[in-house]
Amino acid sequence: MLSAGILPDINGLVEIICLAAAFYYIFYFLQGTRGAPMMAGLITIFIVTSAATRFLRLEALTWLLERLSVYLAVALLIIFQPEIRHALAEIGKRHFFNSLSRTPSLVDHLLQAVNLLANRRIGALIAVEQSIGTRPIQETGVKMDSTVTPELLTSIFYPHTPLHDGGVIIAGNRIVAARCTFPLSQQPDLSNTVGTRHRAAAGMSDETDAIVLVVSEESGNISVGHKGHLIQNLDEDQLRRFLTGLLLQGPVRSSRFTKMTEWINHLMKSGKKTSSA
Repeated sequence: MLSAGILPDINGLVEIICLAAAFYYIFYFLQGTRGAPMMAGLITIFIVTSAATRFLRLEALTWLLERLSVYLAVALLIIFQPEIRHALAEIGKRHFFNSLSRTPSLVDHLLQAVNLLANRRIGALIAVEQSIGTRPIQETGVKMDSTVTPELLTSIFYPHTPLHDGGVIIAGNRIVAARCTFPLSQQPDLSNTVGTRHRAAAGMSDETDAIVLVVSEESGNISVGHKGHLIQNLDEDQLRRFLTGLLLQGPVRSSRFTKMTEWINHLMKSGKKTSSA
């Protein structure tokens, strides 16, 4: 058993938590930037050098590294100036602290995209990843890492473009893959009048908890697949309430949440039987 003296006190725990949070946000903001490989290289050099000086007891080198630490900090500020500026800008944004910001949300972008596609009778298949990962399905398509915008989603599904065939997957508010092959549903009670896109939406919702949006190419109707159910012919108001109830983050009043849950369950159980290609 560990003695009481070995365990860290409250101050030590607070320091550990603060350092862990600091390192997490450093790597979070550097992820995907040009500074990420530099940071990885500097950390590797620091770990190897520190281990070597302590193991080999290189006192002169240890003394020199300690004296250079101040200059190293200044050098890091210069090297990672763009990344630091970006991090500070992100911290200053309102949505960094409040998920219910007034900036256009994922729900707004999805609504704009599917309505635009529906008005132009352009078929579409969009899956929004939830708690169950979709990496195997992402591997069937073309990897992406793009911000979700109505213009980009519309251009992806525009006929005869390289990525229009198949489905798009959104994860973490980013478009992570396009032209993906979704699994087709094997539900025997699924209407024979629905097309491949709708069967793919139902199949995707069978295997994952993703929210799958479908736009019919023939009728322009909008449908949603979720938890194995296919809800067809939703209007804009119904779709907004559905997506808001499932995707909205942040505190929601319990009574409002209960009503939203009951409404969603009612839609899933009663699902409209209107045919859609």
